[in-house]
Amino acid sequence: MYAALWRILPGPAWVRVLILLVLAAAVIYGLFWYAFPWVSQFINPQESTVGG
Repeated sequence: MYAALWRILPGPAWVRVLILLVLAAAVIYGLFWYAFPWVSQFINPQESTVGG
């Protein structure tokens, strides 16, 4: 899969790396600002303390 992605990206290697970094940043941004807050509505962690 990664080899196929590498082959379809245009330009020399440094341009491909730049494109992949921008895509990775966009995915991380989308996860932190949209996906994780949406999922947190369904997860109810219990409060716990450590120690005595």
